[in-house]
Amino acid sequence: MRSSGSPRARRRRTALRTAAAALSLAAAAALAGCASADTTTKTSTSGTAFTPVAQKDGSKITVWADSTRLPSVQAYQKAHPDVKMEIVTYDGGADGSTYLQSKTQLFDRTGSGWPDVVFGSPTDVTWASEPTKPGAQPFAAPLDDKLVPQSTLDGFAKGSLAPCQFNGHTYCLRNDIAQVVLWYNKDLMDKWGYETPTTWQQYEALGKQVAKDHPGYLVGSVGDTNSHESYFWAGQCPAFSLEKPDRLRSDLKDEKCVRMATLLDELISAKAVTTKGFFSQGFAKDSGGKVLMAYGPSWYGQYLFKTAFKTPAKQIAAASPLTWEGETTPATGNVGGGVWMVSSHSANLKASTDLVTWLTTSDENQASAPTYPAYTKAADAWLANPANSDYFANDVSKPFQEAADQVWTGWSNTRFSDATAWSSVVLPGLTSGKSLVSVLPAWQREISNQARAEGYQVVNE
Repeated sequence: MRSSGSPRARRRRTALRTAAAALSLAAAAALAGCASADTTTKTSTSGTAFTPVAQKDGSKITVWADSTRLPSVQAYQKAHPDVKMEIVTYDGGADGSTYLQSKTQLFDRTGSGWPDVVFGSPTDVTWASEPTKPGAQPFAAPLDDKLVPQSTLDGFAKGSLAPCQFNGHTYCLRNDIAQVVLWYNKDLMDKWGYETPTTWQQYEALGKQVAKDHPGYLVGSVGDTNSHESYFWAGQCPAFSLEKPDRLRSDLKDEKCVRMATLLDELISAKAVTTKGFFSQGFAKDSGGKVLMAYGPSWYGQYLFKTAFKTPAKQIAAASPLTWEGETTPATGNVGGGVWMVSSHSANLKASTDLVTWLTTSDENQASAPTYPAYTKAADAWLANPANSDYFANDVSKPFQEAADQVWTGWSNTRFSDATAWSSVVLPGLTSGKSLVSVLPAWQREISNQARAEGYQVVNE
């Protein structure tokens, strides 16, 4: 993650449809626009400098935003009445929607119609950073090319702009991230005398102990369409690792993939990790109260435990990402996060750039955002907002901040969904009683088939 994809429609649409049964509109919005995967930076292949269209100071800018980010754009307009804006609401937050790409292809053919600013998923950047046809100009403007100061770009969480970086440039600003942490019910952990695990080995041992002492209680789930992003991404499994722009390493035989699958198989066998999704129909009602721990994104606290499971306040706490014993480099996964892009065709780049900078970096906007901001200083303001912290049993600032800088960038954003193969091959296999280890080869074949269909060379199969 990704990614990631937008060519990830199946991914987030499926996730949102599934979550809708359990989550409020706010919870669904947390997934909207999510993109799973971070990317490696591509090496510039053209060397062609960005040439803006003729600029018209004060001209109206057209902004496309999803319904969740609409209030933020409206707030900017209210605070900047001199900026002429036309705001259009579209499904840009639905990671996987091809609407923006299809429209851009149409605009490239007709030579007009491009919006000035758009909200989308990181997967959108995979196509928006390159021409949709020979002779066309990439839709997204390179923001690092005299538009956004490097000092501002440096203020984003480590690795969070990786999904924006292609061809040696940065084509978007990250709105939010969904770094994976360890969630746990502090009340029950204290009551039962359990220590919060800090390593994967401790997590496995505790899960088995919970299964023995308190049958029916759970320490995780692998049954959602994005569960692999929490576990296998965090485990540094090279399932989606771009070595070059069109060269994908997908090696589920790698020891880091196998060890995570083996650990999860042990916990599934012990019935401490469920193959039912947290967001599956009926889970919240039947089992939400028996989730002792959950390894998942930063939005789990508010939108899974509080909204879906209705866990009372001051019970749920967060801990930093787990590490493997003997390894010193921490890594975690990411399950979400949208981006803002400025059109290279904008005749008012100044206003467009100012808008996306304000939306992503200002305390005024991000302190009350629904999910964790990617911009570090804005994230501090978000954490200081009681609405984002009062529900929890501990101070989540430290684990959130640590995890924000530990998202592994080896899980790359691609032109296809990282969730499709997981959903079509792995989840049915688990439901039928197969082990994760046993379905790794089928999972890799499906990933490889998708990658080749999108024009990637696949290596290390």
